[in-house]
Amino acid sequence: MTLRLYDTATRSVRDFVPMTPGQVGIYLCGLTVQGGPHIGHLRSGVNYDVLRRWFLRSGYTVTFIRNITDIDDKVLVKAVEQGKPFWAVAYANERLLSATYLKLGVLPPTYEPRATGHITEMHELIQLLIDRGHAYPAADGSGDVYFDVRSHEEYGSLSGQKPDDMEPATDGPERAKKDPRDFALWKGTKPEEPAEANWPSPWGTGRPGWHIECSAMCWRYLGIEFDIHGGGLDLKFPHHENEIAQSHAAGHPFARFWVHHALLNLGGSKMAKSLGNVINLESLVEAGLRPVEVRYYLLAPHYRSVIDYSQEALEEAAAAFRRVENFVTRAVELVGPGELGEVPDAFVEAMDDDLNTSRALAVLHDVVRDANTSLAAADDRPAIAKALSGVRAMLDVLGLDPLDAQWASTQAGDLTRVVDSLVALALEQRTAARGRKDWAAADAVRDQLKHAGIAVEDTPAGPRWTLES
Repeated sequence: MTLRLYDTATRSVRDFVPMTPGQVGIYLCGLTVQGGPHIGHLRSGVNYDVLRRWFLRSGYTVTFIRNITDIDDKVLVKAVEQGKPFWAVAYANERLLSATYLKLGVLPPTYEPRATGHITEMHELIQLLIDRGHAYPAADGSGDVYFDVRSHEEYGSLSGQKPDDMEPATDGPERAKKDPRDFALWKGTKPEEPAEANWPSPWGTGRPGWHIECSAMCWRYLGIEFDIHGGGLDLKFPHHENEIAQSHAAGHPFARFWVHHALLNLGGSKMAKSLGNVINLESLVEAGLRPVEVRYYLLAPHYRSVIDYSQEALEEAAAAFRRVENFVTRAVELVGPGELGEVPDAFVEAMDDDLNTSRALAVLHDVVRDANTSLAAADDRPAIAKALSGVRAMLDVLGLDPLDAQWASTQAGDLTRVVDSLVALALEQRTAARGRKDWAAADAVRDQLKHAGIAVEDTPAGPRWTLES
């Protein structure tokens, strides 16, 4: 079965045929780093990580580009509010984003370009649009440059809207535009914005508009045509609509597939910093969940299904993963870890059917349930070993294999917290024994800790412990 993906542009599920056999180029719209990521953002990272892993499992060479938008209206607002340079705000949040993706087992992209590193490419693309009659410098001397929506007959094709039905673009004064719906490619210097957020250009000092950034970076790293452009459904309009318009108007065929994931809602509304209804990975870990369980939760629904966040659903997903993890642990104790095997045909069919992770997980749980029967009897070790290799292969595609070093390190971190708690409990018992002058019991606790490699030192502030060298 050939991989089939839902293409937003054609509103249909189509056979994926790569531009170059055996190779696939993917561009995923990354985050605007005005703040740290919440789990709505992380759904994007996890879903496209699974798509990438499935391509790799299917034998493709994958070039995966995920950009960083580090210059944007929102970033500048945060910079002014915090009294910091915009690049300091952006970089701090970029580091936080990278660390969070790492905790969730998201593979690093082939390249992760920043918008500010591609001003030259943006200038080249803007000038090309001006030369082809699809863009114009504003006549008010502001230094702004706008895309002429009316000059491009296909405008609105991705979202299915007609220009006459659209709201005006709010990224520049209407007086400077030929049409209120024209959008900014370049924004001239504004006195209320940080002075460092400006670059020289043929049209005056200023900074790029949001939409031109991604078109320029796609061009730079994937060429004028590539296989898949991805992002959240909230980006379909105006961001992706404008990307298509300016790229096609420049003569670039651009993306062959548009793949959009649905949103993660909280209380019926899209999770968004602007609404203040956000939950991040750190808060979930503090509540007792492991990153691997959060990853399971994010990929369990089909990527085009809306997730309505609830604590109950998150806990159910964590319990479901633990059932699989428990099988892997018990099977390894009996037959060893073995090697990754082949994934079942039903799993392949599910993944090739528009990346149906929900159905793929159902296949996984069916295999685990049947294998648990053999495991309970421990009477068919070859069958258990075969089931384990298949289960681990499926988990590897999903980035969930408990034996992967990614999650082994996480478990080590969990054990550190457990050890801290157990030692603290033992010291409380020792302190209580000393308080009632039961010196034998107090010494017994100290000796047991010493036997476990833990040295106890009594200090004026109370007992402290260290690992013995």
